[in-house]
Amino acid sequence: MSTGKIPHQAPVNEFKSAIKPSPRMIKGIEGRSARQIADSLEINARLRGMPHHIVITKPLIRRESALTRCNVDWVRTERKPTRLDRVFARLDREPERPAHIGVPRMSRHRMVLFGATLAFYLAIVWAVVITSWLVRLDWRVMFFRPYQQWPELHAFVDYYVVLGQRGPTAVMVAAWLGWRSWRQHTLRPLLALGVSLLLLNVTVGAAKYGMGRLGPHYATEIGSNEMWLGGDIFPSGHTANAVVTWGILAYLASTGRARRWLSALSAVTSLGVGLSTVYIGTHWLSDVLLGWAAGLLILLALPWFEPLIARAESRIFALRDRWRARRGRTAPAAVRPVGAPVAPGPPAGLGETPAPDPVPTGEPVPTGRAAARPHAYLAPGPHTTRAERTPVTPGGSRRPQHSERHPRGTTSATRP
Repeated sequence: MSTGKIPHQAPVNEFKSAIKPSPRMIKGIEGRSARQIADSLEINARLRGMPHHIVITKPLIRRESALTRCNVDWVRTERKPTRLDRVFARLDREPERPAHIGVPRMSRHRMVLFGATLAFYLAIVWAVVITSWLVRLDWRVMFFRPYQQWPELHAFVDYYVVLGQRGPTAVMVAAWLGWRSWRQHTLRPLLALGVSLLLLNVTVGAAKYGMGRLGPHYATEIGSNEMWLGGDIFPSGHTANAVVTWGILAYLASTGRARRWLSALSAVTSLGVGLSTVYIGTHWLSDVLLGWAAGLLILLALPWFEPLIARAESRIFALRDRWRARRGRTAPAAVRPVGAPVAPGPPAGLGETPAPDPVPTGEPVPTGRAAARPHAYLAPGPHTTRAERTPVTPGGSRRPQHSERHPRGTTSATRP
């Protein structure tokens, strides 16, 4: 809390040095007198003849300072939001779908990356098919047996490699993207995840079963490429799944900073998953390289499927709107409560409407809404008071009888 005494006729410079305000506070009052400044601050007219204090407080700066009444005209304290408040503010659902979220397009830079990655993919396949130096490197790494060189890492790697399994990772990422879809009133995150997983299963699965390479544990001949022998490990599915599943978070990021951080995180995660499969011995090194290229190709090709995702989202929302409208039209009628009065209708089998009852002489004739309103059905019989009604308790009262009690108006025996 900072206070300052301002003389009544002090110039502006002394006024600024007295309260030490920020440039944003003083902006717009240069060249004005102290009285004009006081008028602009809406100080009470009764206090204009004496020195004033302008107090601007910030919480938890000086605990030992106490704010007294004295001649303070007004105090403004603004609560600074904490980090937890900002987190909860970001978790709230937005009132409508944000318009600033852009959809990635197939730019020239992305096309160059896609072409380079595709060339890298084909080069790895060709190097394995012709049994080049890459196959010899695969066998050297296999004979090195990393799981025997560093056995203390085996327990950690067994858990870390789960980050590349399609089932657990798809559930985790789908939960996060489902929350984003709910918050932003859009189905694009979930649809993009579904399209990427579909492309992953089709492309990687076709390559695996088409080339049929055996893994290191099932190799039949030292130095061979083990191609077309009924295997299903080329390319690495764990590596490609890690690239696509964690990379889709960076693809759907709404800010450039978040996209860069998530891209780095997904790259490190997929790199670790691929090396983990080589450490355990389930994949060749060339399998991991081809898995990285396969996953990156899917992420780079996703902008081509954005129009399809937009059409699917619009159709789903149209079906939802039609279902809601149909549900509103076929809503069940309100249930009439038991005992509610029922308006009498014309007797069944008669085609003529019965004549209305004659109105007694001396009573006003209802007109307008009162005349059109039907008469309510009332139960026949006179109205009885509560004391005259028959008790509903069966078999008399449930209270035990007391022989010492006497009816009212009679004298009771004297108690000993």
